[in-house]
Amino acid sequence: MSETPPQSSENASPGADFDAMTRDIAEVPAVEVIVTVAVNLMSAAAVKLGLTDEGDKYKDLDEARKLVHALAGLLDASTTEISSFHAAPLRDGLKSLQLAFREASLVPDDPGQGPGEKYTGPVYG
Repeated sequence: MSETPPQSSENASPGADFDAMTRDIAEVPAVEVIVTVAVNLMSAAAVKLGLTDEGDKYKDLDEARKLVHALAGLLDASTTEISSFHAAPLRDGLKSLQLAFREASLVPDDPGQGPGEKYTGPVYG
């Protein structure tokens, strides 16, 4: 008879079934995980760039820079792992975020120095 290890009340919700969650994530294809993470990074960057209905309420260009850079790195690293069907819209979204960042900056970065441009090369409008 196996016993379930005690769960910390701080980290676990009542009724959380971590074995089932592990099995569920094991069934998710890697491409789907990569795309989901990319979309989450894009959404967070858009919020930090003030591109949502709330506008400037959550705008934080330092945070946006980090998110856009991470998104560019993820897309660069996964280029050969995901199909162009998935990659093309993500690259378009990344470019839009990079251009929005440049537009939102009081002192725009030099071409090739903006967030993620280390991976994408200079981005022009």
